Amino acid sequence: MNKIGLILVFLFQLSYAQVSDFKDINFAIADNTAKLYEGESLTNLPVLVHKLTAKLPTQVEKFRAIYSWICFNIRGDINQNNKIDRKRKKYKTDSLSYSLWIEAYKRTAFKKLLKRKKTMCTGYAYLLKEMCALANIECKIINGYGRTAETNIDTLNLLNHSWNAVKLKNKWYLCDATWSSGYSDSYNVFIKDYNDGYFLTDPILFAESHYPINKKWLLDSTLMNSNFVPTPLPYSETYKHKIIPLSPNTMQVEVCKNDEVHFRIKSLKRINTNAISLILFLGNNQKTLKIYNIKQQNGIIQFKHKFAIKGFYDVHIKVNDDIVLTYTIQVT
Repeated sequence: MNKIGLILVFLFQLSYAQVSDFKDINFAIADNTAKLYEGESLTNLPVLVHKLTAKLPTQVEKFRAIYSWICFNIRGDINQNNKIDRKRKKYKTDSLSYSLWIEAYKRTAFKKLLKRKKTMCTGYAYLLKEMCALANIECKIINGYGRTAETNIDTLNLLNHSWNAVKLKNKWYLCDATWSSGYSDSYNVFIKDYNDGYFLTDPILFAESHYPINKKWLLDSTLMNSNFVPTPLPYSETYKHKIIPLSPNTMQVEVCKNDEVHFRIKSLKRINTNAISLILFLGNNQKTLKIYNIKQQNGIIQFKHKFAIKGFYDVHIKVNDDIVLTYTIQVT
């Protein structure tokens, strides 16, 4: 096969992939299997993986049971995460020293994972990879940059997140067990809150908050051929509602007074336009901004708002009571 042919095959293998490919699969059995073995020890992974997968007929159901078990049973450790963040910043200009430190620290982190079932993103990704290997499922750890309200990035500087790519039926899919499992509140207490939106996520939606070091793991040719752009800030609810921002395509927007801003979002599932609102916060109070010309066609919802007063606006798109996207708008 010639070089061009190999490239085309590679791009086909990394083609558009998401959970909708398995819409005929009922994941309830896999999820219930994971719950059946809740609290099982990590000291004998082969036995645990056998329990989770032996009675499930398809590869994707086996993967789902492993993924669900991890999300239901492993807790996020904000202290570990903060410690690693401090070291990243300390060794910002000395990648070798950071690599040596993180390799040494992994042993401590994995011991804690096995004993206390607490870890940070690298531990989640590592455990998922190891359990998949025992089930003969190909799974890779992907390192890169994660965007959240607490750690929003506008430039690719310090690596801060890890997730997984899994191969099912000869196609690669993306998932993030860390963010599926729950979140840390303002008191650094981990809250279990399973979010299915990070399971086999649409690559374009996934890229709103995950940017890998190796761009091939964006899994979409249009994304692989483009540069990183700090898009509107997504939230976990963005994934629940499967919202992809289309316009404006950057988080920071500059407009002139009385200019109309055209908002366009795409939803991968049906959303009533009455559920859409645009808000900003004034202290602890929420103000709903007037939107007009709202319409929906082919899954794309669009509306407009005119900013009549100069200033800086931190505005949010909501679906029902959930904030799904944030923009910062400078009106001059």
